[in-house]
Amino acid sequence: MHNGLAIGVGRIPIRNEADFFIHELVPVKFFGSTVYITTTHVCAAIIIVTIMILAICARNSVLKHQDNPTKFSAGVEIAIETLLKFVHGSMGEAGKHYINYIGAIFIYIFLSNISGLFGLRPPTADYGTTLCLALITFVMIQYAAIRYKKWGAFTDLFQPVFFFFPMNVISEFATPLSLSLRLFGNILAGTVMMSLYYGLMPVLFRFGIPAFLHIYLDLFSGAIQAYVFTMLTMTFVFDKRNVE
Repeated sequence: MHNGLAIGVGRIPIRNEADFFIHELVPVKFFGSTVYITTTHVCAAIIIVTIMILAICARNSVLKHQDNPTKFSAGVEIAIETLLKFVHGSMGEAGKHYINYIGAIFIYIFLSNISGLFGLRPPTADYGTTLCLALITFVMIQYAAIRYKKWGAFTDLFQPVFFFFPMNVISEFATPLSLSLRLFGNILAGTVMMSLYYGLMPVLFRFGIPAFLHIYLDLFSGAIQAYVFTMLTMTFVFDKRNVE
């Protein structure tokens, strides 16, 4: 468990603000072993509750103001239409089966990525989070392959010739690794850089300048990574559904 960095690099002091570690908060006994509720669990729970509240408010607003839409309900409808076009443009008619999942992971990843703006440690800066998201996508990819290609999902591993089998298997399992590591690496890098900035810079430089860094490292990069993850998810799933 880390309580911050009260150390220095060379002659440069690093204050406790440069804390980008995952903290163990509450010990829990689990089948005879001790596991911990960490900052990742707490921040993820806050984001999930936020999404649930926004979803309930959006649903009630749209249903209540169908005849006379408010700015909020109109914004919700525009967001849904944008999501429909986004998924349909990538997956065609098959996209209607995946709209809920694509929308859910995009919102969750995006809010997780930008949660540093609100003083939280982004859950996506924890590899346990990004790996789980990638594994869910991996299961959907393999399910789509088995459902729509039947035995072709297995015989494809021997294409174009049979001795490509080991490389094709590695390629399949590399998908969740690449998805998870790409998201994790980019968000962790931003988290570390902002933590070091606040820990190294004098108080005078903590006003104004960090706003531009947050815009790029949290908002812009967070949106890009959420887009890349969902786009790759749709591409991989659609490729497995595409039976020639």
